[in-house]
Amino acid sequence: MYRAKRAASLKAKRRVGKYELGRTIGEGTFAKVRIAKNMENWDHVAIKILDKAKVHKNKLAEQIRREICTMKLVQHPNVVRLYEVMGSKTRIYIVLEFVMGGELHDIIATSGRLKEEEARRYFQQLINAVDYCHSRGVYHRDLKLENLLLDVAGNLKISDFGLSALLDQVKNDGLLHTTCGTPNYVAPEIDIQYVGY
Repeated sequence: MYRAKRAASLKAKRRVGKYELGRTIGEGTFAKVRIAKNMENWDHVAIKILDKAKVHKNKLAEQIRREICTMKLVQHPNVVRLYEVMGSKTRIYIVLEFVMGGELHDIIATSGRLKEEEARRYFQQLINAVDYCHSRGVYHRDLKLENLLLDVAGNLKISDFGLSALLDQVKNDGLLHTTCGTPNYVAPEIDIQYVGY
């Protein structure tokens, strides 16, 4: 009897709204990404799960809000799509398009140099997506191989708009005054404190 109740409670915990959670496919400092299945149409999605306590402790609420607002503005074939955002008392769930092909970084690391025609195609898709985002007043500001995913058809998808900015955030001096880029990619001559880390 105990075993059956425990199995039932574990099964119930594995569901968020209409999504049945699967394995973890990515993990960061403040979030975990899990694959999930939409139980209404059986499509797979990726759910970014954020701990509200960690978000508030690290003063990331505005950054998360900005990421969600940004992703709602962009719908492009070369940008990971946001489906919905849900919340509980302790968690924020960001439901995203599941991109099965993996990171461009991992593909290059395992396979080595890309063929010129393949690299050209990815670059064209990247420029097309960035141009679209800029036309919508959205600036990604953290483009790197780890944030470029490939779908099963080999099409590039930009992901992780966590450090993005919107045009309306530009100050009177014409500059943005928010965190920009991944610390490990910042040039050594840049004062880390100045850029907001």
